[in-house]
Amino acid sequence: MYPDLSLYIDGEFLSGDGRRVQPVHNPASGDVIAQLPHASPADLDRALDAAARAFETWKSSSPMERGRILRRVGELTRERAREIATGITLDQGKPLAEALGEVTRCADHCDWHAEECRRIYGRVIPARLPNVRQLVLREPIGVVAAFTPWNFPYNQAIRKIAAAVGAGCTIVIKGPEDTPSAVVAIARMFHEAGLPPGVLNVVWGVPHEVSQHLITSPRVRKVSFTGSVPVGKQLAALAGVHMKRMTMELGGHSPVIVCDDCDVERAADMLATLKFTNAGQVCVSPTRFFVQEKAYDRFMARFVAAARGIKVGPGLEADTRMGPLAHARRVPVMESLVADAVATGARIEAGGERVGSQGHFFAPTVLSGLAADSRIMNDEPFGPIAACVPFKDLHDAITRANSLPFGLSSYAFTGSTRHALAIQNGLQAGLVNINHFGQALPETPFGGVKDSGIGSEGGSETFDGYLVTKFVTQMD
Repeated sequence: MYPDLSLYIDGEFLSGDGRRVQPVHNPASGDVIAQLPHASPADLDRALDAAARAFETWKSSSPMERGRILRRVGELTRERAREIATGITLDQGKPLAEALGEVTRCADHCDWHAEECRRIYGRVIPARLPNVRQLVLREPIGVVAAFTPWNFPYNQAIRKIAAAVGAGCTIVIKGPEDTPSAVVAIARMFHEAGLPPGVLNVVWGVPHEVSQHLITSPRVRKVSFTGSVPVGKQLAALAGVHMKRMTMELGGHSPVIVCDDCDVERAADMLATLKFTNAGQVCVSPTRFFVQEKAYDRFMARFVAAARGIKVGPGLEADTRMGPLAHARRVPVMESLVADAVATGARIEAGGERVGSQGHFFAPTVLSGLAADSRIMNDEPFGPIAACVPFKDLHDAITRANSLPFGLSSYAFTGSTRHALAIQNGLQAGLVNINHFGQALPETPFGGVKDSGIGSEGGSETFDGYLVTKFVTQMD
C-alpha cells in the first residue's frame, strides 16, 4: 500500500544501495512504514551536474513542449489520485478525503502552468532614434534549489516544480523526509511524461547538510523554500551571501476578524472547518480569532460545539475528520501552549489535551480569556488550537491583528462594505480573505509580507522568481 522510496537523479531512480537510510513513520500508530535513502555528497553533486547540463538545452525548449509535459502530469495526477493520497495519509496523517483534495487540486496547478508558460512575454520599447531597436527579453534563470515542507507534501512540491519546469529552468528539490511518498510520485509522473533527464532531480538527506551543499553551489542560481520563519531566515541569509534569487514562503499567525454585522453562525462553521483542517498544521490556518463583543457569545457557542464534534482518529478511517499531528514532538508543544495560556488566565472551552495513548493525536482546542502576552497569542501554534478574544472597535481589532511580525494570511467576516474596505486596506498580509476562503488557487498569487516571506507562487507572478530580465538595444 505504501510506495517504494528513492532518489531521482539525472533520469534514474536510485534506492538504498549502501546509502544511509532514514525510517519513515505512520503518525497515527508510530509504526515504521518505509526506509528512505539519503543522498551522499556525491549524489548531490551528480544532481547539480545533471541539472546544469540539462539547463543548456531545456532553457531553449518550446513552451508548447513544456506545456505538453505539464498537462500530462496533470492527467496522471488525476488517474493516480487515490494511490498518492493514501501514501500521504500514511506518512503525514491527514484524513484521506483531505489528502485526495490536495492531490486533485494540484492537477489544476499543472494545467494552469502548462497554459501560462506559453505567455512568458518580453516587450519592445519605442526608441528615441529611428535606427535603434530596444527589446526586453525574459529568460530562465538557471538551476533551482527547492526545499518543501511536510504538511502539504504534494502541493508544495508541485508548485515549485511546475513553475521551474514551465519557465525553462531545471530543479533539484529536497522534499520532506518525514512525508516523502508524494514527491517520489511526482518524480515518477514527470519521468513517464517524458521530461528530459536532469530537468528534475529529487534528493533526500539531513536538511541543513543538503541545503548548505545546494545553496552554496555556483551552479544554483535560484532558491525556493517553504517552511518556518527561523529556517527561512537562515536559508535567505545563506542565499544572500551568494547573491542567489530567492522565493521564501514562511510561517504566519493568521488573524481572523469577525464583525457583529456578519452571518455569525456561517462564519463559525466555516472557520471551524478551516481551523482544524490538517490538524491545524497549515501555514495559513486561522489562529488568532478577534470577535466583536455583540457577536462573541453566539460565535463561541457555535464554534466550540463544532470543535467538540470533530471525530479524531487515523486518517484511513472513514469517519475521521481530523488526523494526528505529523510528529511526536508536536504534542508536548501543544500541551505547553495550553498550559501557558491557562497559567495566564485563559479558559479551555474545548479540547486542550492529548487523545489516546497511541499515535500523535491532540484534541481540537478552543481557548478564551487570553492575555495579550500569552504564548499562543504571539507564537504560531501550527496545530489544532484556536485562540479567541473579543473586541469592541474595528480599528482596534485591525491594530491587534497587525501587531505581530508575521503577514501571510488573514480572514474577516462582515456584512458592511465600509468595514470590508477598512479591513482590506488595513490588514498587513499577503492574503486577505473576506467572507470566504479564496486563496491558494493556481491563478492567484500566494505569498506573505514582513517575516512571512519574499515573493509569490501562483498567479501571473509565479514565474517572476524563475526569470531574469535582459534588455537588448541595437543600432542599425
